[in-house]
Amino acid sequence: MDFVQESKPKIMWQPDKTKQTKMDKLRKLINEKYNVDLQTYSAFHRWSCDHYAEFWEEVWKFTDIIHSKPHNKVVDTSKGIAENPEWFEGARLNFAENLLRYKDDRTAIYATGEGRSVTKKTFRELRESVAVYTAALRRLGVEKGDRVVGYIPNCTEAVEAMLATASIGAVWSSTSPDFGVQGVLDRFSQIRPKIIFSVNAVWYNGKVHRHLDKLQQVVQGLPELEKVVVIPFVPDEHCDITEVSNSCLLPEFLHMGMPDDQVPELTFEQVPFNHPMFIMYSSGTTGVPKCMVHSVGGTLLKHMEEHAIQSDMTCDDVMLYYSTVGWMMWNWLVSALALGAAIVLYDGSPLVPHANILWDIVDEVGVTFLGSSAKWLAVMEDKGLTPGSTHKLTSLKAILSTGSPLKPQSYDYVYKDIKKDLLLASISGGTDIIACFMGQNWTVPVYRGEVQGFVLGCDMEAWDESGKVVYNESGELVCRTPFPSMPVNFWNDLDGTKYQKAYFSMYKNVWAHGDFCSINKETGGIVMLGRSDGVLNPNGVRFGSAEIYNVVESFKEIDDSVCVAQRKADMSEERVVLFVKMAKEGVFNKDLVSSLRTRIRAELSARHMPAVVLETLAIPYTISGKKVEVAVRRAIHDQSVPQQGALSNPDCLQAYYNIQELQGY
Repeated sequence: MDFVQESKPKIMWQPDKTKQTKMDKLRKLINEKYNVDLQTYSAFHRWSCDHYAEFWEEVWKFTDIIHSKPHNKVVDTSKGIAENPEWFEGARLNFAENLLRYKDDRTAIYATGEGRSVTKKTFRELRESVAVYTAALRRLGVEKGDRVVGYIPNCTEAVEAMLATASIGAVWSSTSPDFGVQGVLDRFSQIRPKIIFSVNAVWYNGKVHRHLDKLQQVVQGLPELEKVVVIPFVPDEHCDITEVSNSCLLPEFLHMGMPDDQVPELTFEQVPFNHPMFIMYSSGTTGVPKCMVHSVGGTLLKHMEEHAIQSDMTCDDVMLYYSTVGWMMWNWLVSALALGAAIVLYDGSPLVPHANILWDIVDEVGVTFLGSSAKWLAVMEDKGLTPGSTHKLTSLKAILSTGSPLKPQSYDYVYKDIKKDLLLASISGGTDIIACFMGQNWTVPVYRGEVQGFVLGCDMEAWDESGKVVYNESGELVCRTPFPSMPVNFWNDLDGTKYQKAYFSMYKNVWAHGDFCSINKETGGIVMLGRSDGVLNPNGVRFGSAEIYNVVESFKEIDDSVCVAQRKADMSEERVVLFVKMAKEGVFNKDLVSSLRTRIRAELSARHMPAVVLETLAIPYTISGKKVEVAVRRAIHDQSVPQQGALSNPDCLQAYYNIQELQGY
């Protein structure tokens, strides 16, 4: 017996049918233009997939993409998704020009974090700053196609450097200061950047962490670097950069762009739709990280659809997404500037100086969209916080959650202890598409434990191993038709072999995303069931680890868990091994193990029951907050775990080697 989805979960939130959303406006426009009668979201979604060329052209017009040359063709629909067809051939545009279209005195960026009060920058000031950054980069010889990188916190300077890079038609890539030296070099050495932006130090978890030693080692490993720009991010901290080759402090860099104290004119290099904009990286837990090249137009258009149409955002909105610059949610957040919305950049721990810090910011600056990870919401609940009674939250209208599946009990918590009349949107997509496949929607209900539905223009299904569509049970998440934010290519993958293997080796001409999910036939909602590279297959029954987590982590005594498969030496069969990290008040004993097995059997099936349940003190996570089952799986099989620089806590892996209870299987 596999995962079986509840056919009609509890409704947690209902849309306001009297409200006219942008999605409604676009749907009615399409009804009139194409002589169709799309009355429901499901009908609209089906049309957007069946007529994806027409749909994305209407999104291009509806969101008013700024461009200097129109396209000759939207896309060649005779080509399948595995052929990665070119989008908007002939069009010329600039990413930064779209994000800097507003020039007024409304706030564009609120920046804050540990050790820092809130600072503001208006759209006019942001545009002027980018102009100075751009002129300085040009003086340093940066040209179209060059790579500029950031080893940098989530700060205003990161946004300015990225937009300046984009204005030239150069390519931006970034990673956060919590990455180790080798993790950074594993990424940046592949793309050979010309300029790097970094900092002297950062705040995290109540402490100042010096950064220059790490930066110096990274610079030594990147011989093509021509300039290192160091931001005095922690003003009172040591900032002697004499040991860092080809370095300068930010004020000196900015003087290059404004030598006569006059803000230079900002020009925007016009590039093709599929010109490289961002290079993102796979987690790198199974080998050298893959470098995913995302396009100027594809990234912009997909983000505009998700912000303007799925989110119904306007210039009155303020979005805070807790993220680092190394996670694609940062890129996604910053694109909201194109709507004239304000963004909030928070750097540091979301629990310091106290666990309510993000809620304080919501009230202080009037956040309307708050984004976080599912884990953060679980921590809020575990700590017994009730923001609905301690904070006003009058501005807050939506909470977005991603990074891992959102547990059903987190829906209960949000609507009971945070706010009853907001949209709780579990969203999912990934670095591979720098966007979402499913998520927020103001026109359909929120059901307990379910993502609301697939986003427009993404033709998604769940398939079994034979390629058959399945509903209300676990299947591989697939996409059947092309969409604009597919990677243009992988860096240094000249014949496309790595690209094809990554997405199209499982099913012919169908994108397999590497996630297990279950689609509710009745509601259209989706339950995410974990990565399929963390698939469990005891006795021929395949299921995702998240099915186990949903049960295990409902135990108050348990803080966290990781579930992996252990294979016999002859590879003939495998068993499920569950590691649990106890909460402070929890005690690991035989009674707990018995209760776990009983609950798993009752809520899932006998075949889901772990063969071995063990206590652990720590569970490996990536720096962007994703649980890394594959690292645990390799460790219990006495295999090395490569690219540990991608992990936030690599030292914890040693505890998973040579475990006595797992020997002799």
